[in-house]
Amino acid sequence: MSEAVPVLEAESLRVAYGGNQALDLPRLALGAGELVGVVGANGAGKSTLVNALLGWSRGRPSVSGRVRLDGEDISALPTHERVRRGLLLVPEGGAVFARLTVAENLAASADRMTDRAYTEEEVFTLFPRLRERLDHTGGQLSGGERQMLAIARALRLGPRALVLDEPSIGLAPRLVVSVLETVRRLVDERGLSVLLVEQNVRAALEVVDRLVLIERGRVLAEGPVAAMRDDPRIIQAYLGEGAA
Repeated sequence: MSEAVPVLEAESLRVAYGGNQALDLPRLALGAGELVGVVGANGAGKSTLVNALLGWSRGRPSVSGRVRLDGEDISALPTHERVRRGLLLVPEGGAVFARLTVAENLAASADRMTDRAYTEEEVFTLFPRLRERLDHTGGQLSGGERQMLAIARALRLGPRALVLDEPSIGLAPRLVVSVLETVRRLVDERGLSVLLVEQNVRAALEVVDRLVLIERGRVLAEGPVAAMRDDPRIIQAYLGEGAA
């Protein structure tokens, strides 16, 4: 039986700035209905990975390798074309329109919706708080509410693969749990494929299927979450415990 084609795949993805290697990733694959976590400390290469997947080029880096969406090579496509094909990013801090209301934020993407798009009712079911805040502007929302709105806006565009970049930044622990549990529901109930790029390793371990640990732009360890949870490198560096 042939192996299923990953929804999102990066192969031999390398990024360098002025000759300095910032990312050297042999392969990263995200399957259908899978939640994969990419974790590491500040400066590990997580943002470089996100930028390379989305086709951003800050600082004129040298980028090589392949990025595929549903088996199609999108490496040469600009960012807006990757988004149009279903590779959606919720950036760090949850980018929303600060001067628009919640209702207007959700409506702003209506002209780009596809048949994969989530309805407003579906996103309100996932995030009931947004229904209560419809007339509030993005600038009036709390950090958790902005994160909910940013995810809802991405869902309205109908993602094939959703990349969440540091969704826990600036959120109280209980809100981190709530947001990530909702993401887990999207994976389990809707079959959404999610790449969670996160510094909060403890939170990621609670929701992901597989974990990839990167340091200095390279994969240090990867595997099913059950095995990675017991990895001494994870325990010592990120969980604040002595190695088993």
